[in-house]
Amino acid sequence: MDKIELKPTYSTVEIPGKCIKCLAEQEYGNCLRELLKGNEGRRELEKRFEALISLLKSPELAKIRDESEKYLANGKEVKLIINLEEGKPKYEIEID
Repeated sequence: MDKIELKPTYSTVEIPGKCIKCLAEQEYGNCLRELLKGNEGRRELEKRFEALISLLKSPELAKIRDESEKYLANGKEVKLIINLEEGKPKYEIEID
């Protein structure tokens, strides 16, 4: 499975932002729609879907969201990378 990258944005008066959880839910919905269509590459979509469900159910999600919002508030660009290693998701926050 290719890594999943979620790039949250900070809300301003002019631009609404999206947190890690919102982005994961959005990507989850996109994967579900693709799976229901029955398109090719189904196994990769299933892995992606499972990784997103794992993140959304993870007790780490609140901590990851809080940490990313702290960096966003300080003007940093944040990216959450989700990889499956040995069948288990690994979460990594990159800051630019």
